[in-house]
Amino acid sequence: MIKRRNYIKLMAAFMVAGTLLSCEKSLEEVTYDKFSESNFYKTKEDAKLAVTAVYAPLNPDGYSIWGVGLGGLVPQSSATTDELICSWGWPGWPMFNNLNLSETFPGDALFVFYKNLMPAISNGTVVIDRLSGMSFDDKAKQTYIGEVKALRAHYSWILYSYYGPVPIRVDAAAIGDPNTASIPRPSKAEMVAQIEKDYKEALEVLPLASALPASDYGRFTKDACMMGLIKLYMQEKRWDDVIKYARELQKLGHSLKSNYADIFTMENNGDNKEVIFAIPTRMDANSSNMWLAHALPGNYADPSGKALTQWGGYKMPWKTYDKFEKDDKRKQRLLTKWTTSSGESYDARAKGEIGAIPMKYGIDPNATGEKHGVNTVVWRYADVLLSLAEAINEVSGPTQEAYDLVKTVRERAGLKGWEQNLTKEQFRKKLMDERLFEFWCEGGIRREDLIRWGTYIERAKADGSQFAKPEFVLWPIPRQAINESKGVIKQNPGYN
Repeated sequence: MIKRRNYIKLMAAFMVAGTLLSCEKSLEEVTYDKFSESNFYKTKEDAKLAVTAVYAPLNPDGYSIWGVGLGGLVPQSSATTDELICSWGWPGWPMFNNLNLSETFPGDALFVFYKNLMPAISNGTVVIDRLSGMSFDDKAKQTYIGEVKALRAHYSWILYSYYGPVPIRVDAAAIGDPNTASIPRPSKAEMVAQIEKDYKEALEVLPLASALPASDYGRFTKDACMMGLIKLYMQEKRWDDVIKYARELQKLGHSLKSNYADIFTMENNGDNKEVIFAIPTRMDANSSNMWLAHALPGNYADPSGKALTQWGGYKMPWKTYDKFEKDDKRKQRLLTKWTTSSGESYDARAKGEIGAIPMKYGIDPNATGEKHGVNTVVWRYADVLLSLAEAINEVSGPTQEAYDLVKTVRERAGLKGWEQNLTKEQFRKKLMDERLFEFWCEGGIRREDLIRWGTYIERAKADGSQFAKPEFVLWPIPRQAINESKGVIKQNPGYN
């Protein structure tokens, strides 16, 4: 629990970073550690700074949620599926692959999301409370409150996905009271209802993505709230609700970019046609995209001639790579052969490498080291189409609409639609692979999908794991949280 005074100091630190990232003009010196209840939350600008601070855990550098190191959501979740392995020596990587999970997992890696997002949710709750008491333009105030509610929903959904129901705080008074007792974990229904409530209330007041000023790109919109609800409803298999919000998103002017690889480039920064939610990055600040440094092998020479930082850890197993159809354009970003810095042709499979190189993102031409400024993609329109196809199939079987939705995505990849003689089970099975081909190494999607289909544990066992067990669809609650609650917070099954 964070006392309100400490929260103000923490928020001020975030605001310094946010201000330096967003403003290139000269700055007057401000003593940020002097913020208090009496001199902050006074102006509309204060409100915006407070809201911007709540976005801080999304920062793609380091151990933040959308970072690409071992503390990030994408590498951690992808490494527990069939889409990512790492050739570095840290013992946690093969343990992820084998679902060899425990409270003593190396480096406390399984607790990163919990430790980052639980206080972030409490911070958001306090911000909502303070904004509610401010006096300025009501429409702007409601928009800011909506943003924080959307962020609280997003953070809560991530926690729910990885740990199950957790005791989030939505009472600002309790957060500000150091004597407040610990609360137990809610039921699944209660946590889902809270996430749903926050998203729906945010949806009512936030602008459409098409109306968002370019300077506010990366902030939550109506579109992103709908996508957040779709992700929640997919997890809960509430197919009718998936269909409802997917159809709403279809009306908002979104479309697929003509070339798959172009989605993940500098030129696509700021796109809101296919990209529904993204994390803005800059190569010259503590908010960058370092995917290429983690993935590109040290002997790779880029055709542009640009020198790149290349640590060569991440790979896609050959077993997974070989599932792609021969002419699938989506695997063009999966390198199997390349020219080395000495000018030689290098065949990764022939040389005994453990997999293809997942070069998901393009190069920032201004990058001078490991940091690139290509925005991190969180959610995009292709997921709306394939989620809608899956929901329709689960409700009605493979209708013409479901086939057409899949065809739209496959045609962008240079492939034909499926033959229209599939059973519901056959359609679902083919969609399992199609979502892999479309969303490899994106936003933890593969893990979500395998858990929804009941194949997450099965995959690990099929790949030789002797450790995977059904309870490991969830990760352990940090022992510190359990101990500090004096046992009020209970551990997930399988970790006692």
